[in-house]
Amino acid sequence: MIDRLVRIAILSVPLLAACPALAKDPPAKDAVAKEAPAKAPPAAEGPAAPAGRTPGPGQSATRDRQKACGAEWRALTDAQKAAQGPKWPQYWSKCNRRLKGGDKA
Repeated sequence: MIDRLVRIAILSVPLLAACPALAKDPPAKDAVAKEAPAKAPPAAEGPAAPAGRTPGPGQSATRDRQKACGAEWRALTDAQKAAQGPKWPQYWSKCNRRLKGGDKA
């Protein structure tokens, strides 16, 4: 037991000695932070999404069906929504099946 405590003490000495050195770093970071607002934010330079990635034909078709079904869903009144199905997932399932063309789903 004492051996473990001695080992922990010996191993923690370099960490404790490094603390004052680490405490001096934040003021240097503050100087860098003061310079950062002078530059334009990186998000303003351009889109963050990778430009080379495009959705496949299946993803595009699904997205188009979802947008069409969403537009239909928003156009329904509350009474019509209750008759079609009370929640979006059930309506989406029926609408998607209908737009795909029949029983394929």
